[in-house]
This record gives sequence, structure tokens and C-alpha cells, in this order.
Amino acid sequence: MEKSSLNRRNFLRLGAAATAGLATSTTHISKAAGKAPSKSEEKIITRQLGNTGISVPIVSMGVMRADNPNILKAAYNLGIKHFDTAHGYQEGRNEEMVGEFFIDKPRDSFVVATKIHPSKDASTQDFLDMLEVSLERLQMDYVDILYLHAVNDEEYLHNPKFLKAMKKAKEEGTAKHLGFSTHRNMAKLIDSAVDKGFYEVILTSYNFRHVDNSELNNAIKKAHDAGVGIIGMKNMAGGFLDEEKTKPVNGKAALKFALSNPHIHTCIPGIVSYEMLMENWSVAKDVTLTPSEKQDLELASMEKGMYCTGCDTCSGQCKKGLPVSDLMRSYMYNYAYAYPAKARETVVALGVSENPCADCDDCSVNCQAGFDVRNRITNIARIQNVPNEFLV
Repeated sequence: MEKSSLNRRNFLRLGAAATAGLATSTTHISKAAGKAPSKSEEKIITRQLGNTGISVPIVSMGVMRADNPNILKAAYNLGIKHFDTAHGYQEGRNEEMVGEFFIDKPRDSFVVATKIHPSKDASTQDFLDMLEVSLERLQMDYVDILYLHAVNDEEYLHNPKFLKAMKKAKEEGTAKHLGFSTHRNMAKLIDSAVDKGFYEVILTSYNFRHVDNSELNNAIKKAHDAGVGIIGMKNMAGGFLDEEKTKPVNGKAALKFALSNPHIHTCIPGIVSYEMLMENWSVAKDVTLTPSEKQDLELASMEKGMYCTGCDTCSGQCKKGLPVSDLMRSYMYNYAYAYPAKARETVVALGVSENPCADCDDCSVNCQAGFDVRNRITNIARIQNVPNEFLV
């Protein structure tokens, strides 16, 4: 009951915090549109992305699951400016789609970010070769933001070979700004990155499940105060609370929650339909949570749900050394996001067996979220038996 009361107090104060912390609304004009701004466009909230000099609407687009360029077209025409993709999304087809759409658009009318996830033993040149492939797919001379993707630990974050590659990319103009993305161990990594001073932008998981995570919220504020751009992802906390998808998360409320933190400069909710686009974009004008929205989030936060917060307290608990947090994220991709191709890709990359928990009588992992870890790992590990061509 103590945690529920704390959640309630935090949710109830969000409206006041959002009102006090919002940046002044500014007009976003699409140079491609060539039209005078309407009253609705004048109300769009924009924020500066740290010290990068980039100003974007608070609602951006995560392109990861999108496979229809018409969604990009609709988002761009509405006024969304920042689009996030990655080298590995849809085995490169995602970058290709982004490139095809933006090929005839004024380069200063949009911001594109892509992410590179080299193996730990990759060389500086390996990293640069991957970036070259991404640029070819995107049909662009440069990306606005280049991320080191899916960082889990400080060794990977500060890998000198990767830092050298990213620095060279910026010097040569193929990347304007440098950052990293993280789903796990976020607070520690953000603190470490700010202390080192290399990264300009951080893409981090952030949603209502983190309302009581003072370490993460303090780290985000520290980065904001240091002039680092902060972009939020995984804003819907999985989108559903159950495998059967009978309990959807209030997506509009969840996005409002993330953006009511003034230290989050923009968010990249995944968008795969026009309905999702319009719901997300409606938040760009006002992030004040209504009483019913606060209640929806409070009730959702009391359920286990499908989302792993990446707290990393499970690290080292598994007797077999399984990457529990990463497997929980794969489980979310499949059962909450209905994105089995990404779930399979993640599981295969982890190199686990098809039934890694078979010879364990009792699970040694004590999940803070209360997940049945053994059951979830057993269910998701077998996805690697399904041929990729049968997954979408």
C-alpha cells in the first residue's frame, strides 16, 4: 500500500509540474509545405535538444515498426520533424523506406537519427562501415544524430574503438551529433556519460513505470542541466498489460506523462497507423493529464504488465547467467508490441538455447516487477525456432 500511495501522490502532482516546466510554445513551419502557420500549428510545443541547436516538437516518430511510407508522409505533413530509425530495423528495410521518402525533401526540414549496434569486438572500421551502409540506405550525406545502440554497460558505452569511429564521423560530417540509446541500467549510464562529456544526445526508456525511480529522474535532470539532449522511448510501457491484449495502456496518457517531465525534450513513440499518429500528435499541444488519465496510469502501474523497466537488479541472479533483462524486453516486443520479428532478432542475438530453463527446478531470479521469469523466458526463447519469413 505504501508504494501505491507514493504513486498516487506523484501522479496527482504531474499537472502542476507540467504547467510549470513546459517550454514556451513556438511555431513549427514545414518548409516543404510552404504555407503560413495556422493557429493550431502555433500551439505546438517545441523544445531545444540540449546544446545541439536542434529544436523539435515534443512529439517525434519512432519508425522502427512502420513499413508504410504513407505513415511517414502523414507525420511529416502534420509537422513532425524528428524521425528515428536504426541500422538493424527490419534488416535495413526501415532505413531504406526513410531514405526513399525524404529523398526529395529539403534537408533542413527534418531530423533523422539512426543507431549502430556493433559487436563488442568490432573495430573502429567495422563501425564506420556499418554507418556507410546506413547512409547508403538513407540516401543521405549525413544523419543528424548517430547513436551507439542498445548500451547496457559502461564498458560498451566508453569503448575507445566506438568513440573513435563516432568522433571521426562527426569530423567528416557524416554525423552532426553523437549519442547513445539505452533500455537498461539507464541511470548509471546517463550519469557516466554526463561525467565523461562525450555524448550530446541520450535516447532512454522513460514512461509512467519510472514515476518512483528517483535515480533515473535525477540522472535525466543532471543530463538536461549539462546541456545533453534527452529523448524518451518505450513511452507506452509495452502498450498492453496482458498477453491476450484485453487491457490496453492509455497511450495518450502515457505519452503525456513522459512529456510532462520538462527534462525530456521529445519522445519517439512507435507509429504504425494513422490512428496512432493522430492520437500521439494531439499530445503535442498540451501535456496536462486529466483526472481520468491520471487514474488510468495509476491503475496500470499497480499491475505487473508487460514492460521491463530495465532496473537491472536481476543481473547476476540467474544461476545459468542468462541475460534476463534483455529476454524480458524480447518478451515485451512479442506479446505487447505484437512485433515477433524484433523479438526473434533480439533473442537470436543473445545466443540462448531454445529451452534455457529446462534443467532448473527453481528459478533463482527475484524480479522486482513480480514477473514469472522462468515462464516468460521459456515462452520467448522458443521464438527462434520460427523462420524469420513467417514473422512480421
